[in-house]
Amino acid sequence: MISTRGRYAVRVMSDLAEYDNGSYIPLKDIASREGISKKYLEIIVKDLVKGGLISGASGKGGGYRLCRKPDEYSVGEILELTEGPLAPVACLAAGSEPCPRAAECRSLPLWAEYDRITHDYFFGKKLSDLINS
Repeated sequence: MISTRGRYAVRVMSDLAEYDNGSYIPLKDIASREGISKKYLEIIVKDLVKGGLISGASGKGGGYRLCRKPDEYSVGEILELTEGPLAPVACLAAGSEPCPRAAECRSLPLWAEYDRITHDYFFGKKLSDLINS
């Protein structure tokens, strides 16, 4: 399940994309438009800045803005940054140790197919798709 952290990160990113005018957008404006606590958004944008998805500036005229064009972001990268791996089971997560039971695991094909479907879906959706719908 995607937590509020991941869902709100997608909302912040789509808000930044929709209201992009070349300058920084104050967090209070995003919080107001999205109906999300500014305090909670401060935690989320910190992760987005650290992950290189957005840049921030403090002081007068400060706020946040995208580092790339909206069509250069996938929803999957936003979710993985804020949620961690989206793999449904640990043995399919990137960098995981090979499962000693993989050869005889009857459910592995089920999880692998689900993983491909969700990965392709979220990584196939661009931030621009959200603001152009």
